[in-house]
Amino acid sequence: MGKRSVQAYIEEVPSWEGGVRLSGPPLSSMQWLVWSLATAGKFFEGLIVFMGGIALPLIDSEFAMTSADKGLVTAATLAGILIGALCLGGLADRFGRKPVFIGEMVLLAGALIAAAFSPSAHTLVAALFVIGVALGADYPTAHLVISESIPASVRGRLVLGAFSFQALGAVLGTAIAAVVLDSKPELSTWRIFYLIPVVPVLLVVWGRLFLPESSHWLVSKGNVKKAEKQLRKLLGRKDVDLLDLEIAEEGHIERSTDWRQLFTGKLQRATILASVPWFLQDLSTYGIGIFTPVIIAAAFGAEAKEHTVAAIIHNDLLGARGTALVDVGFLVGIACAIALADRWGRIPLQILGFVGCAAGLLIAALGNLGNHTNVVVIVAGFVLFQFMTNLGPNSQTYLLAGEVFPTRVRGLGAGLAAAIGKAGAVLTAFLFPTLLAEWGTERLLPLLAITSLVGAVITWIYRIETTGIDIDAI
Repeated sequence: MGKRSVQAYIEEVPSWEGGVRLSGPPLSSMQWLVWSLATAGKFFEGLIVFMGGIALPLIDSEFAMTSADKGLVTAATLAGILIGALCLGGLADRFGRKPVFIGEMVLLAGALIAAAFSPSAHTLVAALFVIGVALGADYPTAHLVISESIPASVRGRLVLGAFSFQALGAVLGTAIAAVVLDSKPELSTWRIFYLIPVVPVLLVVWGRLFLPESSHWLVSKGNVKKAEKQLRKLLGRKDVDLLDLEIAEEGHIERSTDWRQLFTGKLQRATILASVPWFLQDLSTYGIGIFTPVIIAAAFGAEAKEHTVAAIIHNDLLGARGTALVDVGFLVGIACAIALADRWGRIPLQILGFVGCAAGLLIAALGNLGNHTNVVVIVAGFVLFQFMTNLGPNSQTYLLAGEVFPTRVRGLGAGLAAAIGKAGAVLTAFLFPTLLAEWGTERLLPLLAITSLVGAVITWIYRIETTGIDIDAI
């Protein structure tokens, strides 16, 4: 067959003995293992961040926090995600995908234990920040590990399939927190929330030890022989003979950690497309996601007004149950994104999703005008928002960030995009409690709707469609 590129082997479609070809490239058991273990980071993020929304009132009461302390606790994980994606994403370009892929989970396990046993609010903030660093590192590495291991024809579905575990983690996190809190109605129950993921995280560390290194990355570093060995392990075959042509990138290796190259030439357009819409969507997605329990509890009008432990837990459970209802839109939206990303394309879905987010936020705002509260309208607006954000920007920004950059700077570019996105999340998480108290949902939600419409415009202006494109050609 002669020498071929890494992706050519991954894209190869075998034929039966009669010459009949399969409909597409089959995935080996190792490729499925890579995918399954790459879902873990997104699952843990959803689980931990949304459990944190349920834990916040309990933590607030136990540590008697000020408004500033409350903002720090809320923003700490998101700030860590920003730093992890920005600083550790580039390490995957320098040292390889696998070492970072394993190390981030080890760091996560240790930080979860530290959070669970935090003696003070400040210690908890530090632990939550480290949790975020570990989760942030997973943003670029999980995407790279998947996209550099599978055929282009199913890349969108499998990357978003892994990303959908964030939604699953969010829903399960909310449900688990509600069940645990209901069975153990104490302020200290929030500590259990952070202990629950520790054993699963350690199991993921063990599983990732057996994964192959990215052959795309190895070839970009000039290590063709090792790339062939790892590709044989990935595909479960022996006849692998790689081209040496991709080593032409060798001259760029030393510059792979230079941030400036992301803002010059063709890479500048990719950086803007990957980063700015992500920032804009995280302004609303994380603000609404984290504080949905508070908003829903108030909307249902059944809050206990007493300042007692029982009242705090009652209101927290009320918010958790309302959030579980809203999160149905979360799951349905991501399911539709998986089904449509490789058919309709990334750009159309992202634009449609941004416009739908704006509509959902405006509907929710209409349900809380003046002194009149319409619970049905508020919930309908939030459900529509969750559906459209996961159909569009919440999933497509993640997908595009790992596809629009070439191999030599893919980790750097995807990490920068995730970091800029999380800057929006941190900004919202820190300011949202104050703005919600001072402005109310009737003023805050329309403002977030405007940011969604701006996201649609930016996506159209800087559009780069990557659906079905060979990752070697990017």
